[in-house]
Amino acid sequence: MFNNTDKRYNQFSAYLKNRFGAKVYKITLDAGFSCPNRDGTISSGGCIFCDEGGSFSQAHSNLLPIEKQVEIGALTLRNRFKAQKFMSYFQAYSNTYKPVEELETIYKSALKHPDIIGLSIGTRPDCIDNDKLNLIADISKDYYTWVEYGLQSIHDKTLKKINRGHDFDCFLKTYEKTKEKGINVCVHVIFGLWETKDEILQTAEKLAQLKVDGVKIHMLCALKNTKLANMYENKEIDFMTEDEYVNLVCDFLELLPPTTSIHRLAGNGLKKNLIAPRWLGAKLDCLNKIDAEFLARNSYQGFSYKLTK
Repeated sequence: MFNNTDKRYNQFSAYLKNRFGAKVYKITLDAGFSCPNRDGTISSGGCIFCDEGGSFSQAHSNLLPIEKQVEIGALTLRNRFKAQKFMSYFQAYSNTYKPVEELETIYKSALKHPDIIGLSIGTRPDCIDNDKLNLIADISKDYYTWVEYGLQSIHDKTLKKINRGHDFDCFLKTYEKTKEKGINVCVHVIFGLWETKDEILQTAEKLAQLKVDGVKIHMLCALKNTKLANMYENKEIDFMTEDEYVNLVCDFLELLPPTTSIHRLAGNGLKKNLIAPRWLGAKLDCLNKIDAEFLARNSYQGFSYKLTK
């Protein structure tokens, strides 16, 4: 139904394959960024779910130059999957949390490989300004470029509970400025943050109203050496079952516009660091169940989307 596939949602990887004529693989990069919510600028300790790797999913060392990380990543993906095209993905911590002059050097270093077609920058909405947006907008003239903002929820009570360090209004203002520059925006949300189903779906409705370009959905999980892991061990929180998550993902996607690309639906952190829920370790199984649930409903992304002016 989407991107010449049998998927009932707008899968980002399929969109990229249609657009660029081959599957596009992300090379995850670590440029040694920090985060204002971990270094004491905002608060100490960071978000309760963030581990020591800053949500970094690969094993590259930031001791390696960016160009070398890209080279190794491309070679590994080419040997493993016969990959031909790549996006450089700055994933670990907040990847706009440096002076703009340094950012320019870092970003452009990630674009020198001949098979890089684009750039994706993961960050926080409180770590951006006009100069940084102008830099990213300039890069987007020649490369397919995204900024990924960690929002997690539109509810300020939730953001406070997870020690996020910013409110929804901060995200909203930053989102609007980013879109004014013509930059693609992917928004990260997390399911399971002590919210009711209605509260989670209110986040979907707001993102639909904003007509966001892309969404990544995460399941709250406890990783080793995090505050959330301690809370789980102290029985202060429990997690959704896989079936609950699958049903909620479908409910969420039904409310989004069909034009919103879905960058992720399953998989959180490195398996070796995952404490709970354990079912998250079987990503393909979860994705298959989402497909099956949509089929059983005879539904799809945008099924309940309400057009807004």
